[in-house]
Amino acid sequence: MMKRPKPIGAEAKASLYRRLKASEGTRAYQRVLCVWLRAELGLDSEAISRALGWNPSYVRQIQAQYLRQGDDALQLAGRGGRYHQNLTVEEEQALLAPFLREAERGGVLVVTAIQTAYEARVRRKVPKSTVYRMLERHGWRKITPRPHHPKADPAAQAAFKKTSPRS
Repeated sequence: MMKRPKPIGAEAKASLYRRLKASEGTRAYQRVLCVWLRAELGLDSEAISRALGWNPSYVRQIQAQYLRQGDDALQLAGRGGRYHQNLTVEEEQALLAPFLREAERGGVLVVTAIQTAYEARVRRKVPKSTVYRMLERHGWRKITPRPHHPKADPAAQAAFKKTSPRS
């Protein structure tokens, strides 16, 4: 004979319903729904797992965490991270500081110079893409002037705009 599931109180049901409405993203919604279906409709883990497309043991795991920890169990930990970083974000900022001063004075930055400084700091060779990703992470972008033909005549272009059949 199976053990009767521990009941979830009325205020917890109301809290779950509010969280269900406020959840952002599929993962967060399904986690809350997993507990709400048990609390509100009294469904067992098998029925909930079929409804969500999950394994029944995972449903029981989330429900048990909720009963132990409350709403904290429904918080999702951030995914991903910089597990293979060469430098921390602060170290990268310190590395880019002299180049930033040069850029503020209107100087042209050369990525190979930044790459050389980066390689000296980490004491090994790194691909250029690593440096470009670091620059993007810190909000740097490549700005180049719009190209123009060396034989372009601005006066002729202006005259064409005035006499063009489409104008």
